[in-house]
Amino acid sequence: MFVTDIRKEFYEVVANQRVVLLVASDMDALCACKILQALFHCDQVQYTLVPVTGWQDLGTAFLEHKEQFRYFVLINCGANVDLLEMLQPDDDSIFFICDTHRPVDVVNVYNDTQIKLLIKQDDDLGVPSYDDIFRDEDDDEEGGDSGNESDESSEPTGKRRRFDEGAVERRIERHVLMAAMMFFELAWVLTKDTKDMLWWAIIGLTDQWVHDKITNMKYVTDIATMQRHVSRHNHRNEDEENSLSIDCMRISFEYDLRLTLYQHWSLYESICNSSYTSCNFKLWTLNGQKKLQEFLADMGLPLIQVRQKYNSMDMSIKENLRDVIEESANKYGMKDIRIQTFGVHFGFKNRFLASDIVHATAALLESTEKDESDSNNFIKALDSLSRYHFYSSIHSLQLAKKKLIAIQQTVASCICTNLILSQGPFLYCYLMEGTPDVKLFSKPMALILLCKYLLKAFVHSTRNKRCKLLPLIMAAPKDVEKGTVIVVGIPPESDTSDKKNFFGRAFEKAAESTSSRTLHDHFDTSIMELKTEDRSKFLDALITLLS
Repeated sequence: MFVTDIRKEFYEVVANQRVVLLVASDMDALCACKILQALFHCDQVQYTLVPVTGWQDLGTAFLEHKEQFRYFVLINCGANVDLLEMLQPDDDSIFFICDTHRPVDVVNVYNDTQIKLLIKQDDDLGVPSYDDIFRDEDDDEEGGDSGNESDESSEPTGKRRRFDEGAVERRIERHVLMAAMMFFELAWVLTKDTKDMLWWAIIGLTDQWVHDKITNMKYVTDIATMQRHVSRHNHRNEDEENSLSIDCMRISFEYDLRLTLYQHWSLYESICNSSYTSCNFKLWTLNGQKKLQEFLADMGLPLIQVRQKYNSMDMSIKENLRDVIEESANKYGMKDIRIQTFGVHFGFKNRFLASDIVHATAALLESTEKDESDSNNFIKALDSLSRYHFYSSIHSLQLAKKKLIAIQQTVASCICTNLILSQGPFLYCYLMEGTPDVKLFSKPMALILLCKYLLKAFVHSTRNKRCKLLPLIMAAPKDVEKGTVIVVGIPPESDTSDKKNFFGRAFEKAAESTSSRTLHDHFDTSIMELKTEDRSKFLDALITLLS
């Protein structure tokens, strides 16, 4: 069932209990977790934090804790499956689910006793009515006893079965209010919100935009909401004596450049490794490189300045750099070079944009440097969001730069060697074993970012109008010893339409029809693992299914 009053029906219920936090490994969940942790510390709520990377992890974590705990809070996991059927919990276990993945499983919606969905009902979920989905088994028999329907709970019982698959499929497929923003609103309602919580909510929102999970319209609307909160906090702290103290935190609304990590890199490297500029210039071609040189000349910036670190550039150049870049970018058709965002100062240290933190923390979360466990990476990424872990941010920025360079080089390689194939209803690209940095792309967030960048680059470079409207499926080696590949599917390149992704159901049906050995363990259904030798028959089935 949907929770209508998050304060009374969620927070006041768990405030006096011991709680398990089951948190997915993504940026929005990470930020939501930080906000909820801060609230729990305020009210001395006892909790156990368990990072989960997939359904198997979730099931294992639940089995380990179900004897000691009654209350479970699931962040960015659990809404899109029949959770009670999967976990088989005791009748007294209560699950609070805050999940941005869609579709929401209708059984979760109509369970009044154990499932509590922390999802705003003003998000147009389009959930079909109960009678459209379930009916009594006895309804098929004439004069059947219908006494079972007198049960007070509207929870589906053993006598209820789904019968209208069309109704079941009419569930919304887009990402809506971010988990971090949901918990920040809770903190605001409780009047316990702080600047740190606000900053984490902003990072959660920015992550959805960076990874292209929301439309530009949704992003701008939510930015306006966050801007009101920023103004409120800045106004509240105007007269405080510590407003210029060495460890104070200042958040500001910015209309900044769409250049990734440019304040922590050289301007030249940032332009080369940002998908927006790289795709517009087509930097994988000689003409693109020539056009970039012309662009730099048009700005009138000396190459020695452009190629050195941003912090070392002359102050006279930095003062009006954004305006100069915007003016020249407009001449080259890049009218959206500036974007609404937020920046933060921690005392007198470096300034960070929200997108900088997203890239840095995501790189830390999926680090492949020391073969550390997913749980260790999760804890490190969680710690790096704190203002007191500034130096870990410097390390994670270096990881982010390596990741962005690897993505740019892989995109250039795929475009130049024609690795993107049109398979009829979709485009397909497979990264071979031995490709540089292929280990990095065995991680879902890195592969999806590569996928989005590659599709955008392909759309800019192809002359085939039909191919510009196709989605992309990409596969990369996951585990060489086990002989598995990770497969992701993304919708067609578009700035306006909803970011609906229908590949999850298509993957399941294609695997089922060919008996392919697959593992659908990710919370995002458009990501799956597949045995390498089953790749051909799986693709053939997918082409037939989507044609």
